[in-house]
Amino acid sequence: MMDSPILTFTLAYAVFAVCFVFTPNEFHSAGLTIQNLFSQWLGSEDVCFIQYHIRRTSITLLIHSALPLGYYMGMCIAAPEKNLGYIHQVSESWRVFLLLSICIQLASWTLVIYWSRHHWYNHPISRSLQAHTLPPHFGRGAVASSINTEFRRIDKFATGAPGARIIITDTWVLKVTTYHVYLALQSDCHVTVTESRQHHLSPDSTTPTQMLSLRVDSINPAVRSFDIRLNSTEYVELREKLHAPIRNAANVVIHQTISELFLETFRAQVELNQPYVLPSGQELEPCIGCMQVPASTKLIRFCQEEGGDNDECQQCFCRPMWCLSCLGRWFASRQDQQRPETWLASRVPCPTCRAKFCILDVCVVH
Repeated sequence: MMDSPILTFTLAYAVFAVCFVFTPNEFHSAGLTIQNLFSQWLGSEDVCFIQYHIRRTSITLLIHSALPLGYYMGMCIAAPEKNLGYIHQVSESWRVFLLLSICIQLASWTLVIYWSRHHWYNHPISRSLQAHTLPPHFGRGAVASSINTEFRRIDKFATGAPGARIIITDTWVLKVTTYHVYLALQSDCHVTVTESRQHHLSPDSTTPTQMLSLRVDSINPAVRSFDIRLNSTEYVELREKLHAPIRNAANVVIHQTISELFLETFRAQVELNQPYVLPSGQELEPCIGCMQVPASTKLIRFCQEEGGDNDECQQCFCRPMWCLSCLGRWFASRQDQQRPETWLASRVPCPTCRAKFCILDVCVVH
């Protein structure tokens, strides 16, 4: 049976090693991550995304492979009576463990040195870049530059834990893992919903969480398929950013949030309202909420004509400034989240001038 100090150190080191590899939120908060500890050498992910992850995956491999050797060195201090510092005095089992630990560390150093030759040409991420060296990207440098540029844009979709992040830019689908970064061109890939799992307990929500599994396949034979996982509440945002077709191979029912369900109802109701005809010579400006599409709504007090209660509604004199989706999200955000049954009948202030309006006052611009 193990002595108490040896058992205590073994359990403590095992917990530390597991947490250091899989990095729970507590380790992130304490800064005990490779990204934080080696931040000066790694540089900035926002400036050079590809180069950052080439360095990060390399140093991650070296540090993780050093954990067995670190356990042996820690045991030299935790159990001095075993004389582990004197190789010729230790037992055969400890000698074998030390030899394996050293071999693992030497093998990882050999692999990283091999990766780094010719400006990291042999690194797996560089090989992934090489698979995309087709028009309009000539050379892996051009591919890396394209990804770096698009990652800096604020309109990208990004979700997931640091060890399994999903990033979608205008052109690329990226999956960042502990030891690799998977790449796929949106124009070359198609996405398939393969699985759905319901989790009744979630640290971030009191309601059940639905996790979706999607497989990204590329028509480029040199690009490996990969799987991504995300919360069903993020699916709509992913679908808006992803231009590649999405298939539902498993006939998965994707649950929507209350806000998303309301937005669909909001759109359907507004389509029934009287449209607003834009005066000749007036041009529509981009929606000030998303700046992605032209403004498409105008607030006109029509609820009185529909027989509704008009005591609280006010006339809005703003020009068309919001798209239907942004105005619907604004309408939902001003509601009592615990009473969704009251949303359609409620009134909210105009996001620009604060004049109160109801859903009957929202007109689509024609």
